[in-house]
Amino acid sequence: MSNRTLNTLRPTETLELESGLSLIPRIKLLLTIYRADKSVSPIDEWKFKRSLIEYIKSSFSITIPEEDLEIRKFKDLNKRKREEPVARGRLFVHELGFLAKVIDETEYNVEKADKKFLEWRRVFVEKLNGIELNLEGIKFQLNVAVPVGDDFEGMKKEWEEINAFGARGYQRSGRMQPDTVVLKGMPSRWFAETRVSSKPSMLVTHTIISALGKIRNLHVAEDNGIGDDADGDIISGLHCKIVVRFEKHMDFFDALKVLCGRSLQKQGSRLRADYDVTWDKDGFFRDARHQIEERKRIPERGVEERDEGHRQNSRVSQFSSEEGRRRRFKE
Repeated sequence: MSNRTLNTLRPTETLELESGLSLIPRIKLLLTIYRADKSVSPIDEWKFKRSLIEYIKSSFSITIPEEDLEIRKFKDLNKRKREEPVARGRLFVHELGFLAKVIDETEYNVEKADKKFLEWRRVFVEKLNGIELNLEGIKFQLNVAVPVGDDFEGMKKEWEEINAFGARGYQRSGRMQPDTVVLKGMPSRWFAETRVSSKPSMLVTHTIISALGKIRNLHVAEDNGIGDDADGDIISGLHCKIVVRFEKHMDFFDALKVLCGRSLQKQGSRLRADYDVTWDKDGFFRDARHQIEERKRIPERGVEERDEGHRQNSRVSQFSSEEGRRRRFKE
């Protein structure tokens, strides 16, 4: 898939990848729930979910399936202060057909479509943020935020500021543009060789990710922490972390933009991978290259000592062999 195709992808369109995978558009919001009254009663997660789903349906005419709304109360509620949150969660809007009229599917200008989509999401978040839900006389307040990994414009502003003022791995130069994307929470088996291993394969990963642009460096490893909004019940080996460095900044730019605001789905499966995506601020591959160069800078004396030791061992082996032959000859 060419970069031109990525450039023409609307925020509500799906991107097909290799191995039966696809990047499907969705809206993801992080929820934080606080008490809105003096009650000390614990939050009922199921009642809160039902109340919020009904509110969204009546206020925005959007139907949210129960499986697309996650609410988890904190385990240490007895130790928390009244002003601290009692629960957190995630809200997903996968069915985005209603946005066709908002974005105007007949509009071929992708930039305008992006702006209309972001404006609608901004208003949606503002209207949800701060609402109070009454659960049989117990009130709770909802705070809503867009995840950092879904805020492409925010990440773009961040690297532009770093590029201007300088930071680790990026000198103060307009030529030093980011080129590396970091993905966390990817299902390992979706990037593994079928019927060979459940661990992610470098070859399979390269084949899948190369649809987003030309790759310069690729790193795949086990990931046991899939993000700040994870519930902490992570099973080792199920997820992997992918760090991909593209050959050109524009490949990186287009890939990151497409990865923001989407989930990974496997053909024939209803499961979705709601990964975390960001850009590499620390120079992952630059540090790796630096470490390799440091290893190469071994003092010449050490090299000579190893060579001299090798020569001595060779002479000893040769002497022993010659001595043995002379003894056998005398016998």
